[in-house]
Amino acid sequence: MRFRRQAIAFLGLMLLGLKLAVPAQLPRASPDFTINSPVGKTTLLSSFKGKVVVMEFLFVKSQHCMRVARTLNNLQAEMGSRGFQSIAIAFDAPNAATTGGDLLTSMIDYLGLTYPVGYATRGEVDSYLGRSGNELLSIPQVVVIDRAGTIRAATGTGPTPSLEDADSLRTFVNALLKETVPANGTTKRETG
Repeated sequence: MRFRRQAIAFLGLMLLGLKLAVPAQLPRASPDFTINSPVGKTTLLSSFKGKVVVMEFLFVKSQHCMRVARTLNNLQAEMGSRGFQSIAIAFDAPNAATTGGDLLTSMIDYLGLTYPVGYATRGEVDSYLGRSGNELLSIPQVVVIDRAGTIRAATGTGPTPSLEDADSLRTFVNALLKETVPANGTTKRETG
């Protein structure tokens, strides 16, 4: 009995020491983010305000991330003319060597990506996602931003559609594309 209580107390202390990524409340304003392309061009995320943006934070060597990147490429081709914008940000895995995005151009060419793809440091990604470096992070991280620049859904934020499934994401993005942005900057659903 005493051993059991000690084991439970020890387990409780271990869990307190492990911080899981607790997503920030949604919706919330998207912070700005610098997209550094492999050819040296920089673009601010805020330059896409007025579009529905799906941004994927990925590891270049992850097959799961590559599958999501292909999905975003297909959605970009399908809905880009209606105000949709895919963006991918590659960063190095924790405890991995810093690559500086060396494999990014090869990934873009291999997948035939037609949307902005950039590289960021782990610190920049953590800062954007609002997480500390010792929290668990599932990859890819997908963030959906409406036309007003508000994060409406993100990986791990609860009752949102599957952000990695093409059909669910398409349905969610289509609904956001139907919203208009009035002068005050908040989105409003179109009627009729």
